[in-house]
Amino acid sequence: MRPREFDSEAAADAIMRVFLKHGYAATSMDDLIRETGLSRSSIYNAFGSKQQMYQVALQQYHKTTSANVNLVAQDGPVKDIVRKLMMSVVNDELSGRDDRGCLVANSSLDVAPHDPQIAALVADHLTRLENALNAAIKRGQEKNELSGDRDSRALARFVVSSVQGLRVMGKGSAEQGRRRRLLDIVNITLDAL
Repeated sequence: MRPREFDSEAAADAIMRVFLKHGYAATSMDDLIRETGLSRSSIYNAFGSKQQMYQVALQQYHKTTSANVNLVAQDGPVKDIVRKLMMSVVNDELSGRDDRGCLVANSSLDVAPHDPQIAALVADHLTRLENALNAAIKRGQEKNELSGDRDSRALARFVVSSVQGLRVMGKGSAEQGRRRRLLDIVNITLDAL
């Protein structure tokens, strides 16, 4: 058997970008072939069906969002860390890039309800951020930066929900006043901590 003559990591990254830009339903095999630069037989042999390629895209996205989990795990004032996390999402949403935002948010609404394998990948992604936030919030409560009268897990889930809400509002709300709406979500979330 001949070894692969392409960079599978670069191809996986291209697959992820295509699904981010077009979504699952609107992505064609021709889109995936064009963006990866692979032949039809090579892409199928390396990655399988379109559904399997979507799984690859989510796994690749998981790698790219590790920076968020690493940020939350840093030592420092928890509210500052959560603000940095949320402002990175706000800035990303306001950047004007031609993509569809967060692959996890898109998958949650579009594909996960109909595909248990995708649902598991989405749940894993959300749980990973939730766990990191839970640990950070507990740290903040132990250092008396944050009130200890609220359940840290519930707060972590609220922050994850707010982060995902920023993605939805960043794409779905009217352009005029969008920045103000996103900053309102950030500020209310921080006040809740």
